[in-house]
Amino acid sequence: MSFEEDDRVVLNDEHSEFDGETGTVTQTMESMFGDVTYTVSFEDGQETGVPEDDLEAADDDEDEDEE
Repeated sequence: MSFEEDDRVVLNDEHSEFDGETGTVTQTMESMFGDVTYTVSFEDGQETGVPEDDLEAADDDEDEDEE
């Protein structure tokens, strides 16, 4: 599943300080090999170079709770 800017996602990377947190895709980057990586912004910072495999779409219910 690919993501677009402003999509809400959950990061699944045990090596990241943002593991398990929900953030917003702020940038997508495609390498010359066709691989897409993402920059995801969180409340306390951002993570760059995140591969698609480390992201999952956030539940719509989470968005409603934050508003």
